[in-house]
Amino acid sequence: MAENASPCPVVVISMTDDHRRRNAFSTRARDAKVPWRFFDARTELVDGLIYDEQAVERNKGRQLTKGERGCYSSHFAVWQEMVRNGTRQCIVLEDDVIVDWAFLEQLCATDLETHSIPYLRLYAKVPTFNRVVRRNFLQHSRSVVELVGHPYGTQGYAITLEGARRFLEACATVRRPIDDQMDRSWDHGVRNYALFPAPIVEEFVPSGIGTERFSAGRGAAYHAPRQRLARWIDRQRIRAKKLSVLSGN
Repeated sequence: MAENASPCPVVVISMTDDHRRRNAFSTRARDAKVPWRFFDARTELVDGLIYDEQAVERNKGRQLTKGERGCYSSHFAVWQEMVRNGTRQCIVLEDDVIVDWAFLEQLCATDLETHSIPYLRLYAKVPTFNRVVRRNFLQHSRSVVELVGHPYGTQGYAITLEGARRFLEACATVRRPIDDQMDRSWDHGVRNYALFPAPIVEEFVPSGIGTERFSAGRGAAYHAPRQRLARWIDRQRIRAKKLSVLSGN
């Protein structure tokens, strides 16, 4: 279904030349009753991004792959488009997900700003600390939880205009992969809310980012005393954030 003047469009990040994925997604979405469109994935850093090689080397022990840089730029470009067009709310998907379109229809009709939810994950790759903040959200037995830590993944999320603005500021300098940066609620202050159970699931296909990032060894900058101290400080901030979330703050 092509996008129209919906108050909550669905954009699907996809490589322009990956016809197999686009066809597969389109087939699965043929009965979707919400407007959606493909958003052409970026392959290079977009205007507005600064790539900090030294910070990336310290944080990851290597440089980001071309696929990781493209993924970072693609999500950043979606937020830029939201701000440029004044889009109040958007659902962002990647093209390798299987979607519960009936639930997304309800989510599209929900003003997240009125619920004080600027950013809402629809999927996470890794279990992490969480606390239920709202039960029976839009349907019985569907909860909103707040995550603290590194759940990883950018397969799908809903985001408001305010959330897009805050992420544009928090992610303008590339220091780590985009999901890693978005997860850092203890740093940038954007709460890492998520739906449980998740209304989307990742399809079992090879990653478009590539797997070479998992085989590279970590360089000396990652193991330097300065960076070990930085990771220790991060762990203390994560612990403090968990205590804050448990107390309801």
